[in-house]
Amino acid sequence: MPGTGPAVRPAVIELRQYTLRPGRRDELIELFDREFVETQEATGMIVLGQFRDLDDPDRFVWLRGFTDMEARREALSAFYGGPVWAAHGPQANATMVDSDNVLLLRPLPAWRGFGVTPSERRQPGATAPDRFVAATLWHFPPHTHNGIELIQDGLVPLLRQTGPAPFAVLTTETAANTFPRLPVRTGENVVAVFNSYPDENAHRRHLADAMAHPLVRNGILPDIERAQTAAPRLLRLAPTVRSLIR
Repeated sequence: MPGTGPAVRPAVIELRQYTLRPGRRDELIELFDREFVETQEATGMIVLGQFRDLDDPDRFVWLRGFTDMEARREALSAFYGGPVWAAHGPQANATMVDSDNVLLLRPLPAWRGFGVTPSERRQPGATAPDRFVAATLWHFPPHTHNGIELIQDGLVPLLRQTGPAPFAVLTTETAANTFPRLPVRTGENVVAVFNSYPDENAHRRHLADAMAHPLVRNGILPDIERAQTAAPRLLRLAPTVRSLIR
């Protein structure tokens, strides 16, 4: 994701997946992009990306980042205790069935995480980016590191060899939730791998090439399957107009 200015690389990231009332996703996206981007960032956080889930017309997925857990507490306290949320929060909440599916993540040590350039954010009414973002979530037993190492040291290098390199590889942030008003999923051990493509066909080709590689097929993938607690989940995402991740 090349930029024209300094990249922002948050050390703590929320991956938020909202289940919405039928037919109200575009309403929430319009409200979010108009009222909740710059106003959240004014409190010290960064709105990284907003997406339509291509597998569920009533699912909105977004990410925001913070410099650390204390900065997260301060920023969320300021925003959700402030005038913008008081004015527009009820309308946003009215579109939602559930907003508690939240993973708290951090970049793996070998990665710098998301690098986004806020000056590149498009304005409301611009043309939406014609991109496909794939986020694969791998689940492993809590308090174990083998699965993380298999993804970081085994799978990710092969993804780099066979197609575009992932632009972020994250794992669970285990620190206590510093803003309990907003729940996060606990007891998790997740690795999230993010890739961006011109379209979904490019993603399918890359995945097929990676999975067909002998090192993946005969070693890395069977090892991951033995270590994981559930099948990986693929989020097929279409960036909204104002998403920095695209």
